[in-house]
Amino acid sequence: MSSLSLAVRDSNTMLRRNLLHAWRYPSGTLNLLLAPIMMLLLFVYIFGDVMSAGIGGGGADRSDYIAYIVPGILMMTIGSTVIGAAVYVSTDMNEGLIARFRTMKIYRGSMMIGHVVGSVLQCLASVVLVGAVAAAIGFRSMDATVLEWLAAFGLLALFAVALTWIAVGMGMASPNAEAAANSAQPLILLPLISSAFIPAGTMPGWFQPIAEYQPFTPAIETLRGLLLGTEIGNNGWIALAWCVGLIALGYRWSMAQFNRDPK
Repeated sequence: MSSLSLAVRDSNTMLRRNLLHAWRYPSGTLNLLLAPIMMLLLFVYIFGDVMSAGIGGGGADRSDYIAYIVPGILMMTIGSTVIGAAVYVSTDMNEGLIARFRTMKIYRGSMMIGHVVGSVLQCLASVVLVGAVAAAIGFRSMDATVLEWLAAFGLLALFAVALTWIAVGMGMASPNAEAAANSAQPLILLPLISSAFIPAGTMPGWFQPIAEYQPFTPAIETLRGLLLGTEIGNNGWIALAWCVGLIALGYRWSMAQFNRDPK
């Protein structure tokens, strides 16, 4: 069997293992999904009128704020879902499973690839679920073409891959599952200080660079441009650059942790 065939076979085995684990214990994913859904409902039905008036500079229009907030909530959904990958990887590390895999004649990266692909599939399923909730409460994207919808979905998938590799690195570097969950909290907090809920230009001057120069803001603005027809500008290229950089960083970090000699 060629090395490529071996890598595909072993990675597929690890993917099936992770998907079965997620199927048998869905509470973890469901708990992570509650945060973005609750944030969506909270900001739309409690703060929607006030926030829409502040953004539009005119009368309150909750439907406008639904359109504005949904792209940010979709990105936040990815950030919250990938925390599960950090927890699962850390659990495998502490239970000795990864140490056992190191002694077996399998493709060394198959365990991490299985975690990454499984997490990305969960992220996309979560995005579809949150998107369905958004559509149920009034989100519409009437002007987006089929290509724009495909580009938006591709951006969400690429962003999920990038954040998952970072989460895998966090999980492998953490001493236990609780520490892994805590170290991955910035993946939920960063969307809160991005342009997900209000435009970055309306924030205090000293805080605007924090909102602008982070991965979530350009990705959210690109998603808004694709779905709502707003100006994308350079945000598309910046979002892609962030994704590629995070994938490279997360992959090298994870591989270094996996290949290190056990203590």
